[in-house]
Amino acid sequence: MTTDRRVLVHPDKDSLAGAVAARFITKIIDILDENDEAHVVLSGGSVNTAVLAAIRNSPAQNNVDWKRISFWWGDERFVEAGSSDRNDGQAREALLDHIPLDEAKVHAFASSDEIPDIDEAAASYAAELEAAAPDGQRYPRFDIMFLGVGPDGHIASLFPGLSGITETEKTVIPVLNSPKPPPLRLSLTLPVIRSADRIWLVMAGSDKASPLGLALAGASIEEVPAAGAEGRKRTVFFVDQDAAAEVPENLIAPSY
Repeated sequence: MTTDRRVLVHPDKDSLAGAVAARFITKIIDILDENDEAHVVLSGGSVNTAVLAAIRNSPAQNNVDWKRISFWWGDERFVEAGSSDRNDGQAREALLDHIPLDEAKVHAFASSDEIPDIDEAAASYAAELEAAAPDGQRYPRFDIMFLGVGPDGHIASLFPGLSGITETEKTVIPVLNSPKPPPLRLSLTLPVIRSADRIWLVMAGSDKASPLGLALAGASIEEVPAAGAEGRKRTVFFVDQDAAAEVPENLIAPSY
């Protein structure tokens, strides 16, 4: 796979969130100028939630035709609806409940009280992906996919040392033994992640320096799943100064 990978460094978490928000608004407007619709995959975590809040607070977001965007998630905690652990709840509070979107295009994973069986919940989301896909495909064309990266290098709920990172047949998997609580999760698989046109990994904090450095150095995906995150057109690591501590100078883009 050939992809344009770059690292953009910002002074701190707040400036990082603001810069990613501004870039998202600009890019999604461009995408909607060229296409009838757009598909965006959201991520949980404090930094990505801060990005969504910054989008909400930007006056420029009023220029986005939100009703033409379908929202998906890269993973979800398999807990009851309304739990503060759920990524979709965090995204709604930060952005989705405050913009004029089409609710039919908000594709949240099932909660544990909606579909109690986690395998059925995974199959349900896989079916939802396929229903929105072009003929003959198993999932939509994702224009932008947001990902967070854990201190252990995990992306979505694909963790080092677990079999999920090497799954190639299924599009959605149940995760039964997440090393990070809660233990039950649902996740897109790596082939689906890598189908996105643009992958934006947003990272802040010194605990992200090692996984970022290893991912860029070509570590194995089994050890550092983030190393496998490559978009079809572009892969951008948006990071703060602390997270960039182990990034070689030649990989840092002066501007974007």
